[in-house]
Amino acid sequence: MNHLADQTIAPVSDDELRDEIARLRAEVAALTDRAERAEALADHDVLTPALNRRGFMAVLSRNLAYCRRHGVEASLLYLDLDGFKGINDSLGHAAGDAALIAVAELLLANVRESDAVGRMGGDEFTVMLMNAGAEEGREKARRLSAALESEGFVWDEARVALGGSFGVRAYAAQTDAEVWLSEADAAMWLRKRARPEATR
Repeated sequence: MNHLADQTIAPVSDDELRDEIARLRAEVAALTDRAERAEALADHDVLTPALNRRGFMAVLSRNLAYCRRHGVEASLLYLDLDGFKGINDSLGHAAGDAALIAVAELLLANVRESDAVGRMGGDEFTVMLMNAGAEEGREKARRLSAALESEGFVWDEARVALGGSFGVRAYAAQTDAEVWLSEADAAMWLRKRARPEATR
């Protein structure tokens, strides 16, 4: 006797079929949402609301190609905080983390949606300004520097001053994002070395 032949398959109603399709669609939507969140997290700094190096370099590469194709001006700012080690040493690493978060929030609050802010690691940040030439980049660096000093961050109910050295490098037909970043970094270090108090 063929037992398989004796087995019957219970009929599935239209309602059950619709319910199963709806369940599967909801599951796919949840998985897609989770994958998109994971992708976004891969590009964002784990501590601050800024992009991480990977995410920022992806934006910089795209914008560099756009500038080259359409002849658009852009400026890249590279920031290294002044005296950050002193904050960690005197107030502790939790205060240092609070300072980094405050810096990222300040930078993001003072740029447009078309711009980008990244944390390169440690106490170094980058700002990509679209439709901004060298003079606009330098002016933005001056304003951000003044905002860092005036706003600082709050720790143990006290306001702690912050400072930073900015390097500015306008788009000048660079063909490689890493080269452009290195140029802005070098400009920052030249400025920092010219200000002895910034290295303390």
